Amino acid sequence: MKEAVIENPAESLILRPIARIRTDFPEKFGVPRQSGLADTKGEIVFLPEYRNPEALRGIEEYSHLWILWGFSQAAGRSEKGWHSTVRPPRLGGNERIGVFATRSPFRPNPIGLSCVRLEKILKRREGLVLCVAGVDMTDGSPVYDIKPYLPYVDAYPEASGSFAGRMKNYELLVEFPEKWLEKVPPEHRTVLRRILSQDPRPAYQGSSERIYGMQYAGLEVKFMVAEGVLTVCKVESCGKKRENDMMQKAE
Repeated sequence: MKEAVIENPAESLILRPIARIRTDFPEKFGVPRQSGLADTKGEIVFLPEYRNPEALRGIEEYSHLWILWGFSQAAGRSEKGWHSTVRPPRLGGNERIGVFATRSPFRPNPIGLSCVRLEKILKRREGLVLCVAGVDMTDGSPVYDIKPYLPYVDAYPEASGSFAGRMKNYELLVEFPEKWLEKVPPEHRTVLRRILSQDPRPAYQGSSERIYGMQYAGLEVKFMVAEGVLTVCKVESCGKKRENDMMQKAE
């Protein structure tokens, strides 16, 4: 009699998105390096198959949620799809650390884990939408699962945080000239300052003469960094930027 082989479903798991998250970050550059570092907003919109309101019954009683999501813009992955060691930005990009000792996106399975604050639940045409804060995801990132944050088991204030804990207070001084600040809607100014203070530059780029650009909330923000000070040198709408780029190409 032939022996039956029972496949372990956990070893052949296929992840399917249950939702997509809407954020103010169209690209990876400028996204906070960890969730909760800035009061960045997001909306979790469920895919049609998962829009049953019963699946969210009771979720409003939690203040925070764990989000499992996919690194949809993890550019630079090697041929094998991951790196055994990475260069954490907070170590200046010069020291290599094992990938499993970091939260780098260059992993065997490009899955992110973020703790976000649940602000409210909206009822829209596309079903119930979770409005969350403290996001560190690009717009459109796939969401694979949502679990409640339980402070009595998920919080360990005495835990060791290695180099991340030692660098948690790292910040740049941000100089934001008034003429550029006025171009930022008031509701985005505090968050944008916080994002910039966290130093969005790649760790391996430290030139004081280089001008960097990041997109946030429909804006293109240009800045320079020298001697611990980040100076904003231009702010324009992304639509205006595209027009200027097209004119330059035409010339």
